[in-house]
Amino acid sequence: MTKPRALRPGDRIGIIAPASPFDRQTFDRGVAELRTLGFEPVFEESIFERRAYVAGSAETRARRFQAAWRDPSTAGVMAVRGGFGSAHLLPLLDPAELGRSPKALIGCSDLTALHTFLTQQCGLVTLHGPMVVTLARGEAGYDRESLLAHLTGRRPPHSVVAGELAATRAGRARGPLLGGTLSLLAASLGTRYAFDPPDGHILLLDDIGERPYRLDRLLTQLRQAGILARAGGVVCACFPDCDEPDGSLTAHDALNELLADIRGPVVRGLPTGHTAGAPMLTVPLGVEVTVEAEGATGRLTVEEEAVA
Repeated sequence: MTKPRALRPGDRIGIIAPASPFDRQTFDRGVAELRTLGFEPVFEESIFERRAYVAGSAETRARRFQAAWRDPSTAGVMAVRGGFGSAHLLPLLDPAELGRSPKALIGCSDLTALHTFLTQQCGLVTLHGPMVVTLARGEAGYDRESLLAHLTGRRPPHSVVAGELAATRAGRARGPLLGGTLSLLAASLGTRYAFDPPDGHILLLDDIGERPYRLDRLLTQLRQAGILARAGGVVCACFPDCDEPDGSLTAHDALNELLADIRGPVVRGLPTGHTAGAPMLTVPLGVEVTVEAEGATGRLTVEEEAVA
């Protein structure tokens, strides 16, 4: 995997809107927060376009993404928000071109489509972390330490990202961390851009608002596609708003049962992507991690830096 260069104070970060439109005031607060971190956000005015439920046509969104990526003065690219629409861009992107100019992509949720494209088609490490709308909440919305550490290379190897995770299946496994939002991973199957991780990978799963029977449907799809059989371990995020409304079944209980046949450890509660109120952690995709689970607790350790 190719790593983007480490960012330095004053570096420019290109802001993109590959998915849904957004509120301008929230955007302005997020951009201001990015400046407090020591970076200079840059964006085109066309980023504020709206076309029904997306931020402009697929062609416009792809052009903005390509412009930010090609700009030699930008060191990273951050999405404004997720929502829907990132997959529209994939047929319009050239993996060879993107792979020749590695940059740090930061985002989550619907950005899973772009994370999968960049890690698999381009061989690039990406960052599963906050977006501009997340930064707008200040440190209540995101974990500043993990974002800066992974962007700048300040986090040393063998660094524990999260201890005290809930363990649902015991074991120890090491492999590249890949994945993201479950519904996006399932939606990619059967396409040219299908999520297709190697054997022994550590599978990151995250989602929001998917009731247990929907989680079952999505994981059944991954199982029947052979993806779960290839996972050396699974790290589940918080899955907010995924319980049955009447409280009869929680998402975590459902996930425990649905992932009971994973060959390695399964842990849950990592506050990345869609969190349950906790500040969002940034975790790198495409780098080696170790998952350990013993008794009722587990932890995730990043074994290498995300940037070069």
